[in-house]
Amino acid sequence: MSEARAEPGTVWFVGAGPGDPDLITVKGRGLIERAGAILFAGSLVDEAATRWAPPGCEIADSKGMTLDQMSAWLIERAARHETVLRLQTGDPALYGALMELVQPLDAAGVPLRVVPGVSSAMASAAAAVETFTLPELTQTVIFTRVAGRTPMPAGEDLAALAAHRCTLCIFLSITLLGQLTAELRAAGWAEDAPMLVVHKASWPGEEQILRATLADVKQRCREAGIVSQSMVIASPTLGSRHWPELAKSKLYDPSFTHRFRRASAPAQPEL
Repeated sequence: MSEARAEPGTVWFVGAGPGDPDLITVKGRGLIERAGAILFAGSLVDEAATRWAPPGCEIADSKGMTLDQMSAWLIERAARHETVLRLQTGDPALYGALMELVQPLDAAGVPLRVVPGVSSAMASAAAAVETFTLPELTQTVIFTRVAGRTPMPAGEDLAALAAHRCTLCIFLSITLLGQLTAELRAAGWAEDAPMLVVHKASWPGEEQILRATLADVKQRCREAGIVSQSMVIASPTLGSRHWPELAKSKLYDPSFTHRFRRASAPAQPEL
């Protein structure tokens, strides 16, 4: 066992990405390679993400721990190791209980840093070859969830957010599809509105991609046995890969001048 250090080591909150260990950042992998201790969220992070840890590294799974136990573990290891990691699914800033873990470390005088990671929202769009934004259709993406045991703040219910008719990435709500679809209907979304569900986005051998509509997404997910770890995306951009025409970005229009390129063609008149 390592002896206590004169000064505590640094605790790094590292986004492990959506599932595929290779989607961790280069910086995150480098920290794993020199870590003295790693606490990973085993219910959501593949243990393969720790495969680059050096011999003798203390590795623990937090899925059976409370927040207090996790904080105590990190503080205790920081007293013995220069580099301690908390490996979190996706990005630490999204539904990662980050502040609940940061505050006890601050109180204990333990230095900490955060390394961002690839969110399951991005991995889901990548898996399905979809885009969140399209010119003249939507330029806004909302990350949200449906109220369950954790209530939603006033003004953030899904029906209110869905009224914007932009892209919705709905986390932690696959078991609440009845409520989710009811709120989209309340916001005026059509029954044939496309829906995308990606289970375990990027997980090797486990990823499932399901395309449906508002009318049948709940039944389709039930038939496919999708009941956990899934991203639900509702967006007017879904399926645009196969549309015969798309509004093009002005940035790359030959009639558009910007500081790196002068226009090479006259602007087309609006009809």
